[in-house]
Amino acid sequence: MSKGFTCKQFHIDTSECGMPVSTDGILLGAWANIEKAETILDIGCGAGLLSIMCAQRNSDALITGIDIEINAVNAAKSNCEQTPWKTRLIIELCSLQRFVNKKIQFTAVICNPPYFNNGERSQQTQRALARHTESLSHQRLLNDCHQVLAEGGKASFILPATEGFAFIELLNHFNQQKECPFAVSRLTKVYTTQKKPVSRLLIELTKVDQDVAITTQQTCLFIHQGEGFSDAFITLTKDFYLKM
Repeated sequence: MSKGFTCKQFHIDTSECGMPVSTDGILLGAWANIEKAETILDIGCGAGLLSIMCAQRNSDALITGIDIEINAVNAAKSNCEQTPWKTRLIIELCSLQRFVNKKIQFTAVICNPPYFNNGERSQQTQRALARHTESLSHQRLLNDCHQVLAEGGKASFILPATEGFAFIELLNHFNQQKECPFAVSRLTKVYTTQKKPVSRLLIELTKVDQDVAITTQQTCLFIHQGEGFSDAFITLTKDFYLKM
């Protein structure tokens, strides 16, 4: 078996990629509201984890994954080809900025975005691209997601808590210039345990008309409870983790 991560219905070979499969990726892929989406765009698809998870969860959607790193794209293509859903998965070597020019709109977007705005960059170029916002700022991400998302569509993200709250604050300024702004339709605060502060935010944005009011559905998720995983975490991720 190649280096990587094995889920119940597929394997992700990560040997050529900058970032391994993480709990963040599994959480986002399991949490995102994509069951009714007709078309899904996975931004920064890496080795293809989120694209494949979406294909498993939605038996009809056409899914496109894009990335700017050639080794990640090659890995994603290979990983997708090994799944039962390969005919509905497309992987492209393309930046989001260039992809926007195709003027294709999707009913859902999913993205585990770069989040380090400063600090020491990784010595490994692939890992640095995956983790730092120099390759894709959050302002640019919001703007381009808005262009590729159809009205009523949903965009789902996961970010560390500090960067996530800053992302939501940035959204407030972003929306002032949009006829169809983004509404924060779902927000889940993720905690490793009940004794620790929030570590991650799962954020869902819905593109809506200015006159449409949406109330944010807010929830909390604790990953660990006692000596093991919480019931909520198991329920969310059991279709993917082998031992759940």
